Amino acid sequence: MKISSMRYLTKEGLKNVWVNRLMTISSIGVLVACMVLIGLSVLLSMNVTKIIGNLEQQNVVMVFFDDYNAARYDINGRTAPEGAVLDENGICDQMYTVHNEDEAKAICYEIEGIENVASATYVSKEEALEIVKKNMSDKAEAAIDALEGDSNPLSSGARVTMTNLEDFDKTIESIKKINGVNTIQAQSDLADKITSIKNGIFIAGIAIISILLIISLIIVSNTIRVTMYNRKLEISIMKAVGATDSFIRIPFVVEGITIGIISAIFAEGILYCCYRVAAEAILSNAGNFSIIPFSSKAFLLLGIFVVIGVVAGTFGSVIMISKYLKREGSEFAAI
Repeated sequence: MKISSMRYLTKEGLKNVWVNRLMTISSIGVLVACMVLIGLSVLLSMNVTKIIGNLEQQNVVMVFFDDYNAARYDINGRTAPEGAVLDENGICDQMYTVHNEDEAKAICYEIEGIENVASATYVSKEEALEIVKKNMSDKAEAAIDALEGDSNPLSSGARVTMTNLEDFDKTIESIKKINGVNTIQAQSDLADKITSIKNGIFIAGIAIISILLIISLIIVSNTIRVTMYNRKLEISIMKAVGATDSFIRIPFVVEGITIGIISAIFAEGILYCCYRVAAEAILSNAGNFSIIPFSSKAFLLLGIFVVIGVVAGTFGSVIMISKYLKREGSEFAAI
C-alpha cells in the first residue's frame, strides 16, 4: 500500500473520532474507568506483595545447634563412647557436634547454601539469652540475669530467613538433615497463611484484570459498530467498486487505537490523583508503614494502559469490521 493511501486512511480514522465524538467520549470514559481500576489493582497487588515480603522476612526460623547445652539438657538420649572421660555433668566431647563458634558458623554457611534460604545469621547462646530477656517482664528479667555465664541453658544457633515461604516445609526438612542441627523453632502456620494470601491476591488480580479487559474490548467494539452503521452506505459502495478489505478496515483500526491511546493518557493522570490521595491518607494513619511511590511505576502503568488501549482498539475494530466484510456490498444497505 502506498504512503499516500496510508496517510489518507489514517486521516479518515482520526476524522471518525471527531465525527462520532459523543460516542467517542462515552467510550473513552468507560475505557478510562476500566484502566484506572486495572491500575489500582496492579498497585494494590504490588503493595500487598511488598507487605507480605516484609512479613516473610520477619517470619524468622530459629535453628538451635547440637552443642554442649543441647547434650546437657538431653543427657538421657545420649551415650558416651566406652572409656570416654566425662565431666561433672556426665558429658564428653563425643556426645555433641558443635564444640566452638567456628563450627557453629560453618553450619550457618551450610544452611545458607540451601536453595530457598535468604540468610542464616549466627546467634551465640549469650545473644539468645538477651533476646529472651527483651521479651520478658522486668521482674522475670532479674531472674534471667542469674542465668548468665555457665548457667545459661540456651544453645547457640542461627536466625534463618527464607526467600519464598511456599517452599517452607521443604526448606525446613533440608535444614534438619544438616549434621549439627538439634532443634528448629518455626511458625509453619504463619507461613501457610502468608502463602495462601499471596496466591489469593494473585488469582483475584488476574480475574479482575481479565474482566476489565473484556469490558474494554466490548466498549471499543460497540463504538466501531456505531461508526460502521453511520458509514454503511459508503462501505457498501467501496466494496462494490473493488476496495480491498484492508483499505476498508484501516480507518476503523486507527479510530480504535486512537480511542485507546487517549484513554490511556487520561487514565494515567486520574490514577495518579487517586493514588496520591490514597497514599497521603494511608501514610498519615499508618506510622512507619510505607507504600510504593507512584513515580517508580508511572512508566510501567502508562505502558500497560497504552498496550490495553491499542490491543482493545485493534481487536475491537478487526472483530466488528470483519463481520461486515464477509458480506457483499449490496447487503450493507439491509443492515
